[in-house]
Parts: sequence; C-alpha cells; structure tokens
Amino acid sequence: MENKKDIPRRRFIKNSLALGAITVVPPHFISGYGEKVNTKKLFTPNEKVNLACCGIGQRGKDIVKDLYNTGLANIVALCDVDMYGPQTEEILKKFPDVPRFRDFREMFDKMGNQIDAVSVGTPDFSHFPITMLAMSLGKHVYVEKPMAHTFRETELMMEAEKKYNVWGQMGNQGHSSANYYQFKTWVETGIIKDVTKLTVFMNGRRRWHDMEVTDYLKGQPIPDTLDWDVWHTTRKYRDYNVGYVGGEWRSWYDFGNGALGDWGAHLFDTAHEFLKLGLPTEINPLMLDGWSPLIFPQASTLLFRFPGREGMPPVDMTWYDGVNNLPPLPDEFGNSVEAGDIPPPTAGSVSSKENKPGKVIYGDGLTFKGGSHTSTLQIIPEGKAKEMEGKLPEIPECSSNHYANFLLACKGKEECRSSFAVAGPLTQVMMLGVIAQRLNTVLEFDPITKQITNNKVANAYLDGPPPRKEWEEFYKL
Repeated sequence: MENKKDIPRRRFIKNSLALGAITVVPPHFISGYGEKVNTKKLFTPNEKVNLACCGIGQRGKDIVKDLYNTGLANIVALCDVDMYGPQTEEILKKFPDVPRFRDFREMFDKMGNQIDAVSVGTPDFSHFPITMLAMSLGKHVYVEKPMAHTFRETELMMEAEKKYNVWGQMGNQGHSSANYYQFKTWVETGIIKDVTKLTVFMNGRRRWHDMEVTDYLKGQPIPDTLDWDVWHTTRKYRDYNVGYVGGEWRSWYDFGNGALGDWGAHLFDTAHEFLKLGLPTEINPLMLDGWSPLIFPQASTLLFRFPGREGMPPVDMTWYDGVNNLPPLPDEFGNSVEAGDIPPPTAGSVSSKENKPGKVIYGDGLTFKGGSHTSTLQIIPEGKAKEMEGKLPEIPECSSNHYANFLLACKGKEECRSSFAVAGPLTQVMMLGVIAQRLNTVLEFDPITKQITNNKVANAYLDGPPPRKEWEEFYKL
C-alpha cells in the first residue's frame, strides 16, 4: 500500500521531470516525506565543503567570493537565472570549469549527490524555494538577508533547519564580529541592562526614492540570457521590465522587503538576540511619506512594541528610513559610528556623514550609540564613557568570520551564529514591519499564536500571496 506521505514529494518529482532536464534523481528525494533525516556529512580535517552557488551576480557575486576566500570550500556548481548576463562574467571567469545552470531544480537533480552546501544570493522572494529544496536534500544553506520574503516562509525555513538537521546561516555578516561579541559580553556582565527604548535609523537614498508608479511596469523584450519564468519562482508572473531586475526588485512589495528588510538585520540584530526581544505585540506606522500599494514609502517611521520577558522590561523600538526622516538623537550623540565593512551600494548611497545608518540604545544608567555591520557600541556622553573605561569587561576575539563560521559549522567544528533559529524571529519582526508599511495600518500581534488579531487582511499577509501552481510543493517540503 502506498504511503500517502510520499505523494507530495513524488508529485514534485513529476513536475520537475516536465522541465526535460533531469538525468539523476537524488536519493534524498525518495526518503520518507516529512521525516527527520540525519544527513550531516562527516568531514575529514582537511576536507573542503562542496558548495553550490545560486545567484552569482550583484550581491551574490560577493557572497561566492567571500565563501571561497575562506579556503574552506570547493565551488562545484554555479546557478543563475541570467547566466551569461554581464553581471555574471566575473564569477564565470574565476571558475571557468564549474558546471553552470539557470534553474536550481535542474542543478540539484543533476548534481545533488556532489553538493554539501548551498549559497543563496538571489532576490528576497526567491530565497525560500531554493533554501527549502536544499535543506530537504540535506544541504546546509547560507542565505542572504532577509531569510525570506514573508513571515510564513521564514517559519517554514526555521522548521526545516531543525527537521532536516542541517545548518542555515543568514547573511548578516556583522553577527560574526566585534559587534556581536561586545553586545553579548556587555549584556552578560550587566553593562547593558534594563533597556526600554531603541532608536534605529537608515537614512540613505534607496532605489525607490522619487519613484512614482500607478501600476506594474509595461512589458519589454526579455534578454536572451534570462530565464524570466524561473526568475519568478513562486511569485505571480509579471511582464519583464528592466525596472524589476538588477536590484530594482527591492523597491516592490511583490519581490523585496525595502529598507527595513535590507538593513534591519545589520542594525538591530544583536539587540534582538541578546535582549531576547522575540516578536512584538504591536507595530504602528507612525509616519509613511509617499505611501503606495506597490512600492515602499519614501520615508517610514515604525514603532515596534516588545513585551517584558525573562525579568527584562518592555521595549519600544522605533525605526526610521527616508533621506529627510532623521530620528531624534541625544544632544551628546556626536558623530555617527563608522562601519568599515559596509559593501558599496549598487544604487542609492550610505556615504554622506549625516546619513550613516545607526542606532541608540537606552538602558538603565547608560546610553549607547552604534552603527551597522561590525561596528561596536560607544557609551555616550563622552564623560560617561571615560568614567566607565576601567569597568568594562574584556571582549573575546572573533573565532571566524561569518562565511568561515558557516563552512566550519558544515564541517561540525562550530555552530552558526546567525542560524535560522536565531535569524528567523529577527526576520519575522521585519516582515511584520513590511505588512504595516504595505497596509498603512496599526497591527496587533499575538506572539504565542503568531497571528495578527485586529485585521484579517493583514493576517493573510503573514502567508503572503499563494504560490504559482507548479511551485506549491515547496511549501510542503
């Protein structure tokens, strides 16, 4: 008698066969559907991780290079829906003999048994299907931030990391740096305590600033190098337009998560983890300038209310984005905190002195200012900082950068510092903020049931749009 649990997975195989490109069905596909399978490989001390890279242009290009430069990985497969587009040239020249694919499903079908781990440097909306398929096949996954495009996708990815006994690492590289170790140590030793308020700001120019749209973009000829259908993965098909690719997807609710999804993981990640913020009970769009149902606002002020937890007081976190939407800062704030490892933007700017992203943390007796990525906190005002100099604990040195940390976790030598268990709730906070932006309404959220309780339309956005029929199986992996 056929096991009904196997039917969805077999149906997925049948759909994949329709691509006409499958020559090998990886053995993981035919394991019991829904069962936890221990697929972690045992590595010899000098053995490298066989890494497949999905997304090799734009930001994905830098991820490939950073993972390879650790000396811990062999690049065994390259995948990009716009293979041979100009943005892929650098990686193709660097790895001329590595097999190439435009469809990640074909890559796994042909090379699944040769792959240990996968990097995902694709647009936000396509993180989920690539990551879910990889994890269901027992592959560890490094996925650029934010983890996924919706609250539900993030939830499923957290569950899959645990179910398939693999490591996921979200690409907020500052979570493996002095910023991470300082915040952790200062919380553990009581330097940072009883925080009640956070101010977080990203005031650099974004792609959608000064954009005005009343509908989706008109169709244009599809480049010969681009598989436009696979580009959409689970999302509703739209006519091709250059205004959706090359990073422009970040402007659109259908495809991206705006400034909050782009920068939140770099700005309040350590506060979220070490203050154990979890999920908020209220998200209030205090100000949305230039609201649109299609693209992100020109400026946003969002208030997140987190309840008290484990003896710590409630926290109000206020997020500011938009060039002129500057936050109120303490008189003694001084200059912005520098961060030397922010990648150069492909559009927009974070270079002007007054627009550097940052944060202010208001604790019991002490106030801190910080920047983004690896930058460390500073106590303000300066007089208070000097008073505290001899009282501050020693900060441990970072054992590995974010990319090496992931690959060493694949080899069983470390644990991912931004695993999906850690990065998932952080991502879900950002996804709730995006829903508040999109609907321009206050959200009341129950962290226990993980439901929006005051708005049925908003609650439906937790799931996001229904996937295209041929992509439904990814939500059952």
